[in-house]
Amino acid sequence: MSNPFDMGAACPEEMTVWRAEAGFVAAPAGVSSGPFEVQMLLSSRRDGEMTAMRALVPPGVVTHWHSHPRGQLLHVLDGVGLAQRQGGEVVELRRGDSVWFAPDERHWHGAAPESPFSYISIQPVKDGTAAHWFEPVSQREQP
Repeated sequence: MSNPFDMGAACPEEMTVWRAEAGFVAAPAGVSSGPFEVQMLLSSRRDGEMTAMRALVPPGVVTHWHSHPRGQLLHVLDGVGLAQRQGGEVVELRRGDSVWFAPDERHWHGAAPESPFSYISIQPVKDGTAAHWFEPVSQREQP
């Protein structure tokens, strides 16, 4: 898959195993302040199905502003991350923390300046997509 965010037609129709070390690819350009790797776990354009990915983010790399039409659950696997909803404070995230972004809530998340950050994100599909991408986070918006 050239762009891991190009969603598949539907989730698998039977039990599927994704091995921990397999299937990581570079996230597409234009979604973050720098490169990071993703492992797509679920990929679908079918309304109501879920998309899910595991992300490995180097220190200081953050996503662009984005939203999810049916919301997003992000669960921190390791490292120190940062997240902010538009108009809100920047929040630090650590291993074991989870954060919910409400439907259509503009936000960003990424690695703290001195720490890598890994997480799993889960987002339902609406109208054939799970995310809408916007402009980069400005330097003054980052800590």
